[in-house]
Amino acid sequence: MSRESRKLKRQQRKQENRAMLAKKMKEEPGAFWTYIILRTIVILVLIRSIWIGRYDNAIVCVYVLVLYVLPKFVENRMNIEIPSVLEIIIFVFVFLAEVLGEIQAYFLKVSFWDTMLHTTAGFLLAAVGFSLVNLLNRNEKIKFQLSPAYLALVAFCFSMTMGVLWEFFEYGADRLLLLDMQKDTVLSQISTVDLDPTLSNTPVVVSGITDMLLELSDGSTYRVGLGGYLDIGLYDTMADLFVNFLGAVVFSIIAFFETKSAKRPLTTALALHKRKKKSEAAS
Repeated sequence: MSRESRKLKRQQRKQENRAMLAKKMKEEPGAFWTYIILRTIVILVLIRSIWIGRYDNAIVCVYVLVLYVLPKFVENRMNIEIPSVLEIIIFVFVFLAEVLGEIQAYFLKVSFWDTMLHTTAGFLLAAVGFSLVNLLNRNEKIKFQLSPAYLALVAFCFSMTMGVLWEFFEYGADRLLLLDMQKDTVLSQISTVDLDPTLSNTPVVVSGITDMLLELSDGSTYRVGLGGYLDIGLYDTMADLFVNFLGAVVFSIIAFFETKSAKRPLTTALALHKRKKKSEAAS
C-alpha cells in the first residue's frame, strides 16, 4: 500500500469518526455529552497526574480512556446498538469506580462506596447477560426460544460469573502486584482450627482482640494498632459477591415479569439490540 493510499485511508477514517460523533450528538445527546464531559475531566486528571509525578494515577486514567471507547468498539465489532441509558450508566460507573474510587480514594473515604458500585455492577451485568441471550431469542435464524424464567436465570448466572471473575482478578492483583484491591477488615473475634492443639478439627474461638503484634523475619516486631485482628480480604470479597448477588436478583426478577408483560420499560431501556440495516433505517 502506497503512502498516498494510507493517507487517504486515514482521512476517510477521520471523516467517518466525525460523522459518527455528529450523529451521536444529534440522536443521543445525553450519552454524547456525558462522554465528552467525563472524558475531558479524565484527560485533565491525566495531565495533572503526570505533572505531579503520580504515574500510577496516570495509568488509571489511560485505562479509563480505553474503557470509554470500548462501547463503540463493541458496537462496531458485534453490529449491535448499546442503548443511550446503558451507555450513560457505563460512563458514570467507570468514572465513579476508577477516578473517584481509586484516584480520589473514595473507597477509603466513603464507607458505602465499594458496596454501592458492586451492587450496581451486579444489576448492570445481569442486564448485559439478559440482553445477549435475548438477542438470540429474537433472531429469526435461531430455532429455539427461551422462556422468561430461563432468560432471568441466564441473566443472574452471567452476572454472578462476571462477579466471581472480577474477584479472581482482584486476588491475582493482590498476590502478584502486592496491591490491596481486596480490602482488609478489622475483627475483634476469630474462629480457627489452626489453634486446636488436638488436631481434631475443632474451631478455637478467640474473642476480645484489640490489637495485633507482627514479628518479622529479622526479629523485629511491629504493633499494628488498628484495634483488632487484620483480616486479609475474605470479608470484603464475600460482601462484594453478596451485593453483586442482590443486584443480579433484583434485575432478574424485574426482567422475568417484564418479559411476560407487554410493557418493558427497564429491559427495553437497558437491552442491547441489533443494528438496523441501511434499507430498514431509510424506510
